[in-house]
This record gives sequence, C-alpha cells and structure tokens, in this order.
Amino acid sequence: MNVTPLIDVLLVLIIIFMVVVIEQRPTGLQAEIPQQPNPTGSTIPPPNRTIVIQIHHPKPGADRSQAEHPQVMVNEEAVEWDRLRERLRDIFAIRVERIAYVEADDDIDFQEVADVIAIARIAGVDRVGLLTEDGKHVRMKG
Repeated sequence: MNVTPLIDVLLVLIIIFMVVVIEQRPTGLQAEIPQQPNPTGSTIPPPNRTIVIQIHHPKPGADRSQAEHPQVMVNEEAVEWDRLRERLRDIFAIRVERIAYVEADDDIDFQEVADVIAIARIAGVDRVGLLTEDGKHVRMKG
C-alpha cells in the first residue's frame, strides 16, 4: 500500500487549518485614551484634596428653617443642609477614592453626625472617617 497520497492529503489539511487559525487571531485590545474634562466652571475641588465635612452649631441669627439643622461646611465652604447631598454627589462623581471625613463640634448631637454620614453614603461616599480633636485635619499642599 502506498501512503504518499495519504501524507499529501494530511499536509494539505494542516496548511488549511494553519491559515484558518491565523485569520481568526485577535488583533489586540480596544484602548480608550482618557480625555480632558470639559471645563464647566464648577467649584468641585481637585481629586487630590481630602474632603472634610464640618458640622457646627447654627448661627445665632439664622432663620427658623435653618435653625433645625446645624451649619454644614464642606472643606470650609458653607453648604445648605438641603443641598448637601447634591454637593457631595458632584464632588465624588469624578473621584476614584470615595472617602470623606466628618468633623463636628464637641456638643453636637450624634444624631446630626449620623444624618450627615447617611447623606454622604447616599451621595456615593464609600468610606466615612470621624476626625477627633487629636487628629485635626491638616490641609494638603498642592
């Protein structure tokens, strides 16, 4: 029995399979290059700055609607209680690390602090830290 034609057929099949495999090889991964953000003129702090939510007693001259809640500041910028969630959502929309720190006056009820923490969690903050008197926030340079 002559096996030469059988070997010829096998070599042709091997070449056909090699050509099919080469054509099906992926060309690479799709890469998305980061784009520059559109300047919207908003006052969102840069992502390298620590976010500290400060809770103080309401001002003595505040009207009755604002006297129900303490004065809230985000990085020393006054924010109305009703706009706190929107402000935090705007700040943390562009951040990878969603960490905020809460600092309150000594005689603020913890319920107020818990409400601020709940609002921060709803706004997208993953971790909330509490600042104590010993660990005062030091402003980062840069």
